[in-house]
Amino acid sequence: MLRTAWSLSDAQVGWLTTAVQLGFVAGTAIAALLNLPDVIPSRTLFATSAVAGAVANLGLAYTTSPPLAFVSRFVAGACLAGVYPPAMKMAATWFRARRGIAVGAIVGALTIGKAGPYLLSAVPGATVGGITWLASLSAVVAAIIVAVGYRDGPHAFPARPFAWSRLGGVVRSRPWRLALGGYLGHMAELYAYWTWIPAFLAASALRDPHALTASASPAVRVLAFAVIAVGGAGCVWGGLVADRIGRRPALMIPCTIALFISPIYLTTTDPFWITFGFILMGLIVGGKDTLNPAWLSERFPTEIRASASGFVYHQGAIWGGFVAPVLDRKSTRLNSSHT
Repeated sequence: MLRTAWSLSDAQVGWLTTAVQLGFVAGTAIAALLNLPDVIPSRTLFATSAVAGAVANLGLAYTTSPPLAFVSRFVAGACLAGVYPPAMKMAATWFRARRGIAVGAIVGALTIGKAGPYLLSAVPGATVGGITWLASLSAVVAAIIVAVGYRDGPHAFPARPFAWSRLGGVVRSRPWRLALGGYLGHMAELYAYWTWIPAFLAASALRDPHALTASASPAVRVLAFAVIAVGGAGCVWGGLVADRIGRRPALMIPCTIALFISPIYLTTTDPFWITFGFILMGLIVGGKDTLNPAWLSERFPTEIRASASGFVYHQGAIWGGFVAPVLDRKSTRLNSSHT
C-alpha cells in the first residue's frame, strides 16, 4: 500500500520494513543492558511501552516522507521491546506444567496481529492513515487491559536490583548460546517468510516469478493475511506438543518437516501450490516460533530470566532485520526467482 501511495522504490520499501526490527534491536539492547524487564514490574513496563509505541506509530499517518516514516517505525519497534519480552514473562508467572501452550497463545496472538494489516488493507477504501490509527488504538486498548486487569500469577519472579554482572552471566551461559544459535536461524527464516509473502503471492497471481514488485490485489492481501495468521494456530499447537514431549524434540520435528515443505512453493509458479505451501509453512513456522521463549523462561534464574530472553530476541532481531533489504537488493541484481 505504501509503495503505491508514496511511489517508493524497492530499497525504500525494504528499509521501511526493516525499521521496526532495527528499533526493536535498539530497544531490547537498552532493556537488556539496564535489566529493565527484571527491575520494572512487567505490567508497568508493558502498559507504558504499548502507549509509547501507539504514539510513535501514529507518525506514519501524518507524513509522506520516507525518512520520517522510517523514524516513526524505528521508535515504534523500540517500544515493542517493552511489550514482547514482558508478555512472555507475565504468561510464565501463571504456568509451570503447561507453560509451552501458555506462551504459544501469546506468540500466536502476536502472529495474528502481525497479519492483521494485510486483511485491513484489502477492505475497500482502506487508507494508510486509517490502518495506522486502528493499530495505535489497539495498542492503547492492550495497555489499558494489562494495566487494569493483569496481576502476576503464583509463580511470579521477584524484582531484583540492577547489576552489570548479570549480563556477563547470561553471555557465558551455554544454554543461552545454544538458544541464540537456534533463534538466529529461525529469525532469518521468519522475516524472509513474513516480508516476502505478499510479493510471492502477487507474482504467482500473474504467473511471473520476476514480478516481485507487482501491486498486491485485495485477494492477494487476504491470502497474505491467511498464510501468516494460520501461524497463530501453529503456535498453540507447538506449545501443546512441547508440553507433552519436551522442548527439544518439539523444535526438531517442525524444522525437519519445513525442509520438505519449502520446495512446494519454491519450484512452481502455480498460485494454488504456492498458497498451499505457504499455509503449511505458516503452521510449521508458528509451531516452532513459540518454543524458544518457553524454553528460555525455564533455563535461567528468576533475577535474569526476562533479560536473558530479551537479549536473545535482540540478537535475533539484528539478524532477521536485515533479511528484507538484503533479499530486496538480491532480487534487483539477480533473477528474482533465485531470491
